[in-house]
Amino acid sequence: MKRIIAILFTIITVFVLQSCFTIKYSTKGASIPVEAKTVSVQFFENRAPLAEATLSQVFTDGFKDYIQSNSRLILVNGIGDLDFEGEITGYDSRPTAISANDVAAQNRFTIAVKVRYTNSFDSSKDWEMSFSRFQDFPNTESFESAQASYTEDIIKQIFEDIYNKAFVNW
Repeated sequence: MKRIIAILFTIITVFVLQSCFTIKYSTKGASIPVEAKTVSVQFFENRAPLAEATLSQVFTDGFKDYIQSNSRLILVNGIGDLDFEGEITGYDSRPTAISANDVAAQNRFTIAVKVRYTNSFDSSKDWEMSFSRFQDFPNTESFESAQASYTEDIIKQIFEDIYNKAFVNW
């Protein structure tokens, strides 16, 4: 009998304690305004002199997908409650290490993007900022090969940086 009472007491205690606490879950620590229901991503124009022809479309579509998969916001055409716009400003390769023969031993592939974020509920949260990421590669690898290998990874890192700036407030 004591054992049944102890089990019932434990079960009741668990239910009482559980009802006293609430846990809020959010996607990646995001602090998206509660009133915001929609988001828009304008086309990111390519202003970099050497960028691939398809980079603007790949970047814009990829960023839309990233926001949809990491937030509760509904993507809309036009202007949403939260809006992202900008342009690709840099896309290049530069030497980072020189060997004894004045030849690049290592190169750095960099992509840079300028972003404007508008929050229609709180203009104090609006910002404009440049983001860039890079990947180093050896001189034995051509720039064309580096582009194929690293563009997707660099872009994903930039998406994460933009998302964190807008919604995680770092």
